[in-house]
Amino acid sequence: MTHALFLVALVVRDYDEAIAFYTGTLGFTLVEDTYQPEQDKRWVVVAPAGSSGTALLLARATTPEQREVVGRQAAGRVFLFLRTDDFWRDYHRWSAAGVRFVRPPSVEPYGTVAVFEDLYGNRWDLVGPTPAPPAP
Repeated sequence: MTHALFLVALVVRDYDEAIAFYTGTLGFTLVEDTYQPEQDKRWVVVAPAGSSGTALLLARATTPEQREVVGRQAAGRVFLFLRTDDFWRDYHRWSAAGVRFVRPPSVEPYGTVAVFEDLYGNRWDLVGPTPAPPAP
């Protein structure tokens, strides 16, 4: 038996502004954007560039309870972890594009990491490879 996590629902305020942030600012790929008339909603999926793994389902908040959790799905904790093959490329590009980093880069046993917020305030770890130790 094989299982895999393939979508994570992220509650957003507006489909189009979320698509613009994830594809335009972070460089994700828009995988699907299909209107579902029977429910008057869209099925919007974005994925990190080059990824064949887990993607985000952007779910527009439609009730007061859902609107209250936009940007706070993990109560202020890091919610999502994004691995990159080039930490500094993405860190500098996103910083220049206005992405707010709330914890500066640091080198940890699992990689180089910094915490950023998406357009709603959800916190993410950007995780890249650990730099090689200097040659002796």
